[in-house]
Amino acid sequence: MSDPKVGVFVCYCGANINGAVDCEAVKDFASELDGVAVAATYPFMCADPGQGLIKDAIKEHGLDRIVVAACTPKIHEPTFRGCLQDAGISPYYLEFVNIREHDAFVHMGDVKAATKKACEMIAGGVERAKKLEDVPQKVVDVDKSCMVIGAGIAGIQSALDLGDQGFKVYLVDKDESIGGRMAQLAKTFPTDDCAM
Repeated sequence: MSDPKVGVFVCYCGANINGAVDCEAVKDFASELDGVAVAATYPFMCADPGQGLIKDAIKEHGLDRIVVAACTPKIHEPTFRGCLQDAGISPYYLEFVNIREHDAFVHMGDVKAATKKACEMIAGGVERAKKLEDVPQKVVDVDKSCMVIGAGIAGIQSALDLGDQGFKVYLVDKDESIGGRMAQLAKTFPTDDCAM
């Protein structure tokens, strides 16, 4: 197998990242890393034009690993995984480096330190990206059944609710009869209704 061809894409995140990190210097640093075929910056990499930049670079340079240095992966990682999939490579060949929360916000006002840290984080991301492997997916049939343990009043209600949703329910309890503590009560507060 040939060595992976990595693309590094640094997002300005408007002024959130670029206000604290010299993104162009980070891009220049990344372009010199071993295995990196292309490095680029864009004001908002998560926007359609930014994703288009990534897709075009994948096709133009034959990239098979992508490092995105941007904001939180919690919000945008699915966006970029979809971008890779649209470009014809595995969505699992993405390495996301959070240089906003883990760097720019931490070193606001110290561009030199923030830029150095971003370079180090991206270097680590590139090395990790080179080792990423595809995760095959397969569709499996799901058995729509479940087991509710405990046949007290909450267990009984849960079993009824799940049954109404189309699940086959197995209700099990350690006692010989259902009802739990409610079965032991004659009346309940505040209305003195019959417990069971």
